[in-house]
Amino acid sequence: MFRMKMPVDYWQSAVVFTAMMAEAQMVIAMRMMGGIGVWNLGPDEHMRMVAEKAGAASDAGHAVSRALWRGAGPGATTLAALKPIRKRTRSNVTRLHRKGPAGKGRYKP
Repeated sequence: MFRMKMPVDYWQSAVVFTAMMAEAQMVIAMRMMGGIGVWNLGPDEHMRMVAEKAGAASDAGHAVSRALWRGAGPGATTLAALKPIRKRTRSNVTRLHRKGPAGKGRYKP
């Protein structure tokens, strides 16, 4: 059934995109600090940051295909593409934040 396009469809994808970009910047900052020894990182972090890109791109592509086959509009298609990427950026921020800065004691928020 046809659903009328509402402005909120476009705003929602803009909000999700903005949140994803902010989280991506936090992840980049924590990984860069980890590279110089200021933030605790796991031993496999360098491999993880390369490998996760392919999985996120693949999931986003599949989500877009499913949305287009359903006949979704531009806002819903954009949101479908952003959801798998945002899921990874959010989990990276949470995981890296828990590791905390390197130093004397373990950082506990």
